[in-house]
Amino acid sequence: MIFWPIFGEAWKAMGANRLRTFLTMLGMIIGVAAVILMLAFGRGAQESVNKSIADMGTNLLMILSGSTTSGGLRMGMGSTPTLTIEDARAIAELPSIERASAVMSGTAQLVQGGNNWSSLVYGVTPDYLEVRNWALASGNSFDEAALRSATQVALLGQTVADNLFPDGENPLGKTIRIKNMPFLVIGLLEVKGQSMEGRNQDDAVVIPVTTAQRRLFGTRFRGSVQYIMAQAVSAELAKEAEQEITQLLRQRHQLGDNEQNRKPDDFTLRNLSELAQTAAVAARAFALLLGAIASISLLVGGIGIMNIMLVSVTERTREIGIRLAIGALESEVLLQFLIEAVVLSAFGGLVGIVLAFFTCVGLAALMHMPFLFSPSINLLSFFFSAAIGVVFGYMPARRAAQLDPIDALRHE
Repeated sequence: MIFWPIFGEAWKAMGANRLRTFLTMLGMIIGVAAVILMLAFGRGAQESVNKSIADMGTNLLMILSGSTTSGGLRMGMGSTPTLTIEDARAIAELPSIERASAVMSGTAQLVQGGNNWSSLVYGVTPDYLEVRNWALASGNSFDEAALRSATQVALLGQTVADNLFPDGENPLGKTIRIKNMPFLVIGLLEVKGQSMEGRNQDDAVVIPVTTAQRRLFGTRFRGSVQYIMAQAVSAELAKEAEQEITQLLRQRHQLGDNEQNRKPDDFTLRNLSELAQTAAVAARAFALLLGAIASISLLVGGIGIMNIMLVSVTERTREIGIRLAIGALESEVLLQFLIEAVVLSAFGGLVGIVLAFFTCVGLAALMHMPFLFSPSINLLSFFFSAAIGVVFGYMPARRAAQLDPIDALRHE
């Protein structure tokens, strides 16, 4: 088979000038490594966003209390308690809603023995964990009976448990104090990590909303809450759920339906799934942009290969003339120089993949950044680098094959 002798000649020719061969490959090494690095960290960022979306919950709708005006100043959303636990229960009965939970939150000081910690305390109804897609690592949640009796029980996030029980003691069955009131720990929440806005979701305590109202934070009127978290049956029904919730709350709050007595909404509805999808699209576009920018370095590496191959053809003109004069075919000369270009680019691509892997591991550990090292992307990068060798190596190879043997032999 004629390929292997030609490959051997090409390999020997590259070995004759090792430094130049290495510098030529360096462009492809850096190009492939840059593409893989950018895509790995871009995909890692995208995966991180997707995880945050999954941790937040699926098909989520948030209904916030209305705003109020004081002294000519309009306060923000949630400043007027217009929502109640009964509103949440009515929303949960809508056909487009899977479940809903009323929420009242505030910061409180927690104490256990000689340890104390300030954390966010969520007063919720029993469906809250399912709405937020938040599982229990151990223990049990509270039920409707605990809600009705305003039982002083608590579920701890991992950060709170680590700070109140630093020696690794099991918090289940222990008593902690929230605002100097005793609460029995009945469950430990699964680790969730940071939210999309960078807040530590594990730095939280979950208690019955009635307990939060009567024991900790108080309310302006019985049953009022700050906001309601609702989960639509599916993403397709989210828009329908928005309309149903708006219609239901306007009816319950007696805001009027006709033009004469119609009042503005005393609540604000947000579709968190749409915000999450926007963030996911932005992360995906960011990953593709990084890959596109990095791929320019591959183009530069290909131009470097073409430049060096043109120089090599000029230097080896007499050698090419001798080969053609003693009977070498133009196709054989073309194949030899094409093989040199492909070997340079493909071998550079392999080294670039190895370099990218170790760089990814090092940077991820050093900067605490996620990365997703995909075998399919590595394989694609390798074949793309080989293809660049063919594209940019063809012109010099064609030039060498078309040399006139007589003129080539006269070349000094």
